[in-house]
Amino acid sequence: MEAENQTGFLEFILLGLSEDPELQPFIFGLFLSMYLVTVLGNLLIILAISSDSHLHTPMYFFLSNLSWVDICFSTCIVPKMLVNIQTKNKTISYMDCLTQVYFSMFFPILDTLLLTVMAYDRFVAVCHPLHYVTIMNPRLCGLLVFVTWLIGVMTSLLHISLMTHLTFCKDFEIPHFFCELTHILQLTCSDTFLNSTLIYVMTGVLGVFPLLGIIFSYSRIASTIRKMSSSGGKEKALSTCGSHLSVVSLFYGTGIGVHFTSAVTHSSQNISVASVMYTVVTPMLNPFIYSLRNKDVKGALGRLLSRATPCL
Repeated sequence: MEAENQTGFLEFILLGLSEDPELQPFIFGLFLSMYLVTVLGNLLIILAISSDSHLHTPMYFFLSNLSWVDICFSTCIVPKMLVNIQTKNKTISYMDCLTQVYFSMFFPILDTLLLTVMAYDRFVAVCHPLHYVTIMNPRLCGLLVFVTWLIGVMTSLLHISLMTHLTFCKDFEIPHFFCELTHILQLTCSDTFLNSTLIYVMTGVLGVFPLLGIIFSYSRIASTIRKMSSSGGKEKALSTCGSHLSVVSLFYGTGIGVHFTSAVTHSSQNISVASVMYTVVTPMLNPFIYSLRNKDVKGALGRLLSRATPCL
């Protein structure tokens, strides 16, 4: 295909997780189920927080944003995959692929930054409880969320702006179930030095530094908890931090697992299967972690469901 055709007529082919026709119904059912659980679970978290005045605090404000991001992240990937399986048409247009690349970078960046902000919130709550209300005021919380969205938008736009200058004149088959940036760069015949450099820099800045911030926050939290004389205070601090720490471990664990798999194997199928963990499984599990490990969220969900039951 000629390079000039890349504007409105270029199409890529998403090979998906497997090309075995007998596996397609199973994959379709599995991913549809996981997507519905993801949307329903995160929506319930958002509704529980918004409907319960006891949860109108900074921590749950950030959690509701995280749940919304998880819904959007899954939505930008899974529905297109399901449509491709159902219609047996694996093509995706250049503009749709570019859009998917944008959002598949944008929402993980938001996840990373929101988890970092939530770690700071827990640090202030445990280490400076008397000043918590003053420090974590509504204005600061709104500003922190705004900054995370701004960084996500600007970083993703920077990647996309560099991609628009690429010329595609190789094979247009993407060995993945969605348009992922590094796979797209492998198809171009243009120089990708700037693109690759930006990926490494942004991974360091938006991946490593937030993780260091989270580690620092929890090191201070652990130190403060050890100094507490009250067992009740220790239990309360651990309960508020436990669910967040579990989500952080799951998010970074799956992300590192994908990068490790990409580094040690050349099998595109293994990489795709590993990618399922952070694109689909993690957003699905987050609501369960917060509802099972957090008494406040569990109680709010119970009250929400009890109010909804008479209406059914």
